Amino acid sequence: MKTNLSNLMNLVSEYERNLNILDSKLRKHIFTTTVEELDGRKNIIQDYREEFKSEFIEYNELFEKIQIAKQAIAQKNNEFKLSNGDTIADALIKISLLRKKMYLVENFLNEKGTKRRVTEVNNSYFEAKETNFDAHAMKEVYDKIQSEIQHLEFEISKLNSKEFEVLI
Repeated sequence: MKTNLSNLMNLVSEYERNLNILDSKLRKHIFTTTVEELDGRKNIIQDYREEFKSEFIEYNELFEKIQIAKQAIAQKNNEFKLSNGDTIADALIKISLLRKKMYLVENFLNEKGTKRRVTEVNNSYFEAKETNFDAHAMKEVYDKIQSEIQHLEFEISKLNSKEFEVLI
């Protein structure tokens, strides 16, 4: 089947939703309910053997498809390269770390200095707290990180559209 990473990831999501549905069905069909009379006769009340058997086969087939698709995604993530030479997998790690750094810098930017008056019995003074960084320079750091993340995500997006063959 000819596809790309975006479509393959969507297909995996769909397969995983279906797998969860099958999981629930299998759990409901795990038992057959019978009534056993004292004389040894058995009456089947609920028989889910066939449903369980067919659903379990379907579950295993779907599980195999998910495994193949995820392996193909991992392979392509380590094969496709961005313009800077990084693989998609490398870029995803870099993006994750850059986001952590960006959120830290964003928290710094949300901090403001304070000044409060302290009055004691014989003394009054102001206690001032000032940030230990230049807010303008910190904003530039934030903007640079955000720009780098956007650039990496754009390149990944282009590579996610690159078509390849996968056997599912």
